Amino acid sequence: MIGRLRGTLVSKQPPGLMIDVGGVGYELEAPLSTFYDLPAVGETVTLFTHHVVREDAHLLFAFARESERRLFRALLKVSGVGAKMALAVLSGMSADDFARCIETDDVTALTKLPGIGKKTAERLIVEMRDRLSDTDLRDALPASAGQAPAADDGTPADPVTDATSALVALGYRQAEAAKMIRAIDTNGLSTEDIIRRALQAAAR
Repeated sequence: MIGRLRGTLVSKQPPGLMIDVGGVGYELEAPLSTFYDLPAVGETVTLFTHHVVREDAHLLFAFARESERRLFRALLKVSGVGAKMALAVLSGMSADDFARCIETDDVTALTKLPGIGKKTAERLIVEMRDRLSDTDLRDALPASAGQAPAADDGTPADPVTDATSALVALGYRQAEAAKMIRAIDTNGLSTEDIIRRALQAAAR
C-alpha cells in the first residue's frame, strides 16, 4: 500500500499530476482542493495517497492533507460513489458547504455537482451524516487558492483554457464548462480562482 509520496513535482494539469520519486515518475489524480496547495513545477512536494487496485489498472489519488484523504475514503464507502465522484465532491464545494448540505438535507445543492443525481445525493446525506464528526470535514479543504498551475515546461498556461479542461475532467460537459466560465469575469484571475468562481456561480 502506498500511503505517502515525497518528490519533485514534474507536471500538473487538473486533475492529473506527476511527481518524481527517486527517478520514478508517479502519475496521480487529485481534487482541485489539493491543486490549490501545490508548489510550482520543479519544487518538492509531499502528498498523502490512496491506492486503488483494479483488474485493468492501478490508480493513485493524491491529497494535500490527511483529513482530505479521510473524507475521500469516507465518500467511497457511500453506495454508488466511486473515485471520480468523490473527487468531484472535494473539488466542487468547500468542506463547510458539504457539511451544511448533509446537516440540512440539501439535495438540490448536491445535485449541482457533476455526476450526482437525486438518489445519490440522498444516499450521501443519509450515509455521511453519522460520519461528519469522524472525518474532520470542516478541515478537509483549504479556504484560499494557491498559485495558478504551470505548464509542463514551467511557463504559465492560459487560465481560461486550463479551467475549462479541469471542469470537463470533473465531469461537466465541454459546453457546460464553457458556459459556466463565460458567466463570470475572468480578467486577471488565476486558473483556481476561475474554477472556484465558476463553481460558486453554478451553485447559486
